[in-house]
Amino acid sequence: MTLPQSYLEYPRRQRGMDHDLYPWSNIFDRPPLTWPQGKVAVAVVISCEFFPLTPSDTPFRAPGHMQTAFPDYRHFTARDYGSRLGVPRLLEALAKAGVPASFAMNSAWATRFPTLTAQILKAGHDIIAHSTDMNGTIATGLAEADERALIHQSLTTLEAATGRRPKGWLSIARSQSFNTPRLLAEAGLDYCLDWVNDELPYRQHTPAGPLINLPLNHELSDRQVIGTCQQSAASYTTQLEDAFNWLATEAQTSGARMLPVHLTPYISALPYRIDAVANWLETTAQNPDAWFTTTTQLVDTAKAQGV
Repeated sequence: MTLPQSYLEYPRRQRGMDHDLYPWSNIFDRPPLTWPQGKVAVAVVISCEFFPLTPSDTPFRAPGHMQTAFPDYRHFTARDYGSRLGVPRLLEALAKAGVPASFAMNSAWATRFPTLTAQILKAGHDIIAHSTDMNGTIATGLAEADERALIHQSLTTLEAATGRRPKGWLSIARSQSFNTPRLLAEAGLDYCLDWVNDELPYRQHTPAGPLINLPLNHELSDRQVIGTCQQSAASYTTQLEDAFNWLATEAQTSGARMLPVHLTPYISALPYRIDAVANWLETTAQNPDAWFTTTTQLVDTAKAQGV
């Protein structure tokens, strides 16, 4: 039995991905970017997450959520450790290294931990909207009105808690629906960090206007390397060093590069890991090829150069 020729025909097949959000391009063929200093923009993103004791599983259960029978105090208190001890330790490490970071914040976290939120802002760090709480997941199948309401609630609550409206968005698990880019642009956001298919910011064109995607890689996050792959903090920071060195070498001939580093307070700030992470921050901050920046500043710098 042979298949009809029409079986192999797909009217939306095109170079790259089969959508109209952006054209495919090779990073080595684009006009080179430059940073205010250095060759590699280092953007540290720290997750501030509140996990309700009861997962909603709508439309899916967030990674790191409660796993055992209710009440799952084991996982709940481990996550709470990140807020009680992890965030203060990371703030201290950032201050010692003299570098800024971006805090991807559930709006419920901001209201539950107002003192920590104030300390983050006072230190000059950036805020990224990170949904409402860790039940606020997004995927196709979530009603558009519900997704729009979730984005609105996250932004308005964070604005009330911090005095500023976030410009960036990070979805839980970087998961989107087919509507998400348009709804983010509609809500007035400048950028998101969900799509991980590049190492520089790039522009998406949605029916509601432009949206920059700043790829926040998952493979080099502490959740993946330490939490999932069960590697040591020393191994993790060695991989960060390797990534930085490769990008700095590449930037010598191909234009500026970007290294986003995603940290989770209840993973990286444990007492047997924080020293390695803090040392990496200090050492890298002294490298003349490094430009530590917030995600918002990075996006603004890229946009000013035509991205």
